Amino acid sequence: MVEVREVLRGWLEGAGLRKVAERAGVDRKTARRYVQAAEAEGLSREAGVEALTDELIGAVVAVVRPARPNGHGASWQVLLEHEDRIKAWVRGGDGAEPLSIVKIEELLARSGCVVPYRTLHRFAVERCGFRVKTTTVRVADGEPGVECQIDFAQMGSLLDPETGKSRRVHALIFTAVVSRHMFVWLTYSQALAAVIAGCEAAWGFFGGVFKVLIPDNLKAVVTDADSVNPRLSTGWLDYAQHAGFATDPARVRRPQDKPRVERAVQYVRGNFWAGETFTDLADAQARVTAWCTDRAGMRIHGTTAARPVEMFGELEASCLLPVPAPYDVPVFTRVKVHRDFHVEVAKALYSAPAQFLGQYLDARADSQLVKLFSAGQMVKTHPRQRPGGRWTDPADLPAEKAGYAMRDLAKLIAVCAGHGPNIGIYAERLLDDPLPWTRMRSVYRLLGLVRRYGPAPVETACSRSLDLDVVSVTKIASMLDKATERDKPVLPAAAGSPTGRFARDPGEYTMRGGVQLTLIPGGASGAAGTPPETTR
Repeated sequence: MVEVREVLRGWLEGAGLRKVAERAGVDRKTARRYVQAAEAEGLSREAGVEALTDELIGAVVAVVRPARPNGHGASWQVLLEHEDRIKAWVRGGDGAEPLSIVKIEELLARSGCVVPYRTLHRFAVERCGFRVKTTTVRVADGEPGVECQIDFAQMGSLLDPETGKSRRVHALIFTAVVSRHMFVWLTYSQALAAVIAGCEAAWGFFGGVFKVLIPDNLKAVVTDADSVNPRLSTGWLDYAQHAGFATDPARVRRPQDKPRVERAVQYVRGNFWAGETFTDLADAQARVTAWCTDRAGMRIHGTTAARPVEMFGELEASCLLPVPAPYDVPVFTRVKVHRDFHVEVAKALYSAPAQFLGQYLDARADSQLVKLFSAGQMVKTHPRQRPGGRWTDPADLPAEKAGYAMRDLAKLIAVCAGHGPNIGIYAERLLDDPLPWTRMRSVYRLLGLVRRYGPAPVETACSRSLDLDVVSVTKIASMLDKATERDKPVLPAAAGSPTGRFARDPGEYTMRGGVQLTLIPGGASGAAGTPPETTR
């Protein structure tokens, strides 16, 4: 009514339709309709403003805005006849995809039903379930220093100096619920280590830890998303216990569960990142930290009508939990004890007790220690090794194989000496080599002979062999096989002669004329002490 009165007042004052439409803020064609309807009701231009009575204005409004019985026009009534078809097109199903309103308008036009697009769109939304909009309510901010909403957002790309390639940069945004003070952590990764690094930097920026974190369903944080009982990752729970905060993840595809940080994503991307150039990630992080304090923190927030930095200092800073000690980010994994009595953690091998052979254990590895758990009980602890390394506790291996596996020569000799002193000495002689571990199999064969024939025969055989300075397990085995370890050894004689090869015959020493004859080399004989030439 005010709009119609303003148009007619200007027209009565002699202004043109263009001027009248500008003054009333309506279209010129709309102003013409108002004037034509007033003229039809008997209003003339010579009449004064007093002629614009409520009755006249009501009559004009009734003409230009006719009353509708149910609030809708004739096109709506036409669409009611096709409601079932429109619902089927909107829902889809039976292998058919849902159709757009533009396509539905075309299909209706083919069947002779031509209606305005806007009317069809309103009809589909109100009666056919097309993009139904639900209402929402504002949730109270809660107590200061309690809640902090976090979310990842993609910013752009930066050149990584280490790889020489352009990498995608993600921003982990922390927003305090009450003050709207924010912190941004830039990273190339969304892994658990990157999230924890961002949290550690945020606690230093805020000067404390919020009591409750409201993250999105990050894979590093939430392993099984559920609106009532979400399952958090073991690594995140371990860090939450270290820092002292609780976690209340948002529901899947429910941005309204963390609206404070959702709105901040667009602000960070458009106000900080857009149009800027950074040398590397460290440069971008230094600049975004300063931006959070000097630019984002000092703006007048649209909702709170206060500066986030000042509001945070007044209300929330004193309510935060103390900053915890630096966190050594561990690796959590589930490993199997293989048949070699070892498990693999972060590409390194660690021994496990023999009773867990073939079973699965839970492993926690930080920069110093590797701990193995079974059913919640710690069963083994090892010092952390580099990738490719190995740490073995001899107590985890079978006693009969521990020495060989660890190349423990002293233990192997002690085992042999336990069966007899000569067996121990013989084992030492076997291992007396520049590469002693290459002779360990010979010692194990010697121990096998002990198990087969008993310690006493092997002790005797080793004693005989040591007397003769014969160091060979094969000879020991032959003696035991023939049961000759107690026989006195006989030295071999010359072939074909029962006596020694160079032994003299007693006749060579006969006295001839009181002169002892001596065999001269070359076959001649002569008196003792006489040169061969004189004899001849």
